[in-house]
Amino acid sequence: MPVKITKEDELLLEKYSQAASKKSSNLIYGNAILISVIPIWLFSRVHDLPLISNAILYAIISVCSAFLMGYAYNSSKAPLMERVASRRSDAITREISGQSAKDKKISKKERDDAVRDRTREVADYESTTYSIFYNNCVFLLILLVVSMVLQRFSGQASYFISMVLASGLTAFLSTGKGSL
Repeated sequence: MPVKITKEDELLLEKYSQAASKKSSNLIYGNAILISVIPIWLFSRVHDLPLISNAILYAIISVCSAFLMGYAYNSSKAPLMERVASRRSDAITREISGQSAKDKKISKKERDDAVRDRTREVADYESTTYSIFYNNCVFLLILLVVSMVLQRFSGQASYFISMVLASGLTAFLSTGKGSL
């Protein structure tokens, strides 16, 4: 027999879920697009791959790379969020307790909810930014190494292989339990 989920249950599930917040999603996908477009400069300037004649290749590979990088950011963010929350909870509890000491009308339950919400917010932001930084470093390192190794190939093949390999390996490495 299916159980009916009430509005309170939905709010509770939303509060404790590991889904990315709107702010975090914007940060993740904005950075994924940006990091996927940056190699266009490398290949158009350094490797002399013409920009206009290869625009379709650039667009298709950049979209695929942005998708894989977004996946990598989200994959490595979830385990980090728990670690950051546990490390920041004491400091946030002191901060909220100091603020609530001024306002004596706040109950213990309200204060605990405020601590939990603030901890989640801080952990979400810090784990997102660290995940972006770490995965961008991995992506750019792999991209630069592979693009220099494949310098003898044609420009299109070098761009295709370098981008797919760099974003694919970054996404793959971000799923490991021992990563970060």
